[in-house]
Amino acid sequence: MTYYSLTNTANMATFDQAVIRGLAPDRGLYFPSETPRLSEDFLQDLENKTAVEIGFEVMRPFVGGSIPDARLRKIVEQTLCFEFPLVPIHNNVSTLELFHGPTMAFKDVGARFMARCIGYFNEQNPKKVTVLVATSGDTGGAVASGFLGIEGTEVVILYPKGKVSHIQELQLTTNGNNIKAVEVDGVFDDCQEMVKTAFLDNDLNSAYNLTSANSINVARWLPQSLYFFFAYQQLKKQGIDKDLVFSVPSGNFGNICAGIVASKLGLPVHHFVASTNVNDTVPRYLQTQEYNPYPSKQTISNAMDVGNPSNFIRIQSLFNNDFNALKQQFSSFAFDDSQTQIALKALYNDYNYIADPHGAVGYLGLQKYMQENPNVHGVFLETAHAIKFRDTVEKSLDVSLDTPEQIQHILDKTPKKTALKDYDAFKEYLLQRA
Repeated sequence: MTYYSLTNTANMATFDQAVIRGLAPDRGLYFPSETPRLSEDFLQDLENKTAVEIGFEVMRPFVGGSIPDARLRKIVEQTLCFEFPLVPIHNNVSTLELFHGPTMAFKDVGARFMARCIGYFNEQNPKKVTVLVATSGDTGGAVASGFLGIEGTEVVILYPKGKVSHIQELQLTTNGNNIKAVEVDGVFDDCQEMVKTAFLDNDLNSAYNLTSANSINVARWLPQSLYFFFAYQQLKKQGIDKDLVFSVPSGNFGNICAGIVASKLGLPVHHFVASTNVNDTVPRYLQTQEYNPYPSKQTISNAMDVGNPSNFIRIQSLFNNDFNALKQQFSSFAFDDSQTQIALKALYNDYNYIADPHGAVGYLGLQKYMQENPNVHGVFLETAHAIKFRDTVEKSLDVSLDTPEQIQHILDKTPKKTALKDYDAFKEYLLQRA
């Protein structure tokens, strides 16, 4: 398997090169040169497979020989070390809970997989890999946990000041060791732009071996396709065979893009719904066919506060840049904070289910799609535990949340961070560390 840049198809890379570089030299996102099809026998027997067996078979073609099979299987085992339960909500609606990992967010899988891939690639390299990552909330904590203590790596996490929850900030600022946190006076898009700019900076590339752990990196992005296989497997075990619709809370659009990859591999998915908050660049695009990103706005579903989602170009590529083909299998709807809080209350009062704000947005998008398409089975992704948004959830539902073990141990820790305002200050910060 090779990967090409979506900016210039002549810029090719193997899997290991794409992972280490993060972005192509022309600043384009890497994209697989082919989408393999899984065998019908594999898909038919999915309900009898373990999570590790599914993960190995799905990821093996994308790794393309860059990692020996035995080592890849071990990486998958270390990545998929927790559950992904599909929980019935009502009638033809379920939620796939993706928050049972170490940082209680869906990004744990991609972060753990990528960290272990880089650890393998760097075993024979005396020069450290420096991982730059921008976060709007959950990415930072997942990457910090995934890379903590991985030999030959240093992680620098950029996050927007005052725009992540208290628990999210603790998860990305209290690790120490090889994890550093930078608080940026701006929004997520500013953090993401600083990371992308760093990759084109000759001074930094001379001093560092840079890569990114955002979903722009293929090793962070592609493992998320496994979630959709796990949901389908559990639906098969439950005897549900209706057309399957996934509603995915979407910020940078990496998760839903990975779901579309799963469908291209052969997973039978009828439709995808990208559910967003008021950062509605993609919903507007589907209405006007004009891609016009706005600066991001702060919401109670902060991990989706992204004005210019990087991965949407990959989604377009998966549909060969055919707008009509995209609209046949893909919808996107936007919801504000008031609607999100109403959905939180409805899920709790009507079905005794406590969602987080992102899952509530996913539920809203699924409801809207099913109003005109009722004869399907809908799955919305619950991407983070409600405890990570304690203030919002407790206030909305008038409940007191128990603190899970994964969160309890960080509550008394003191954040360690460096406050910076712009790219020049960030560059100076990095060069002083070189």
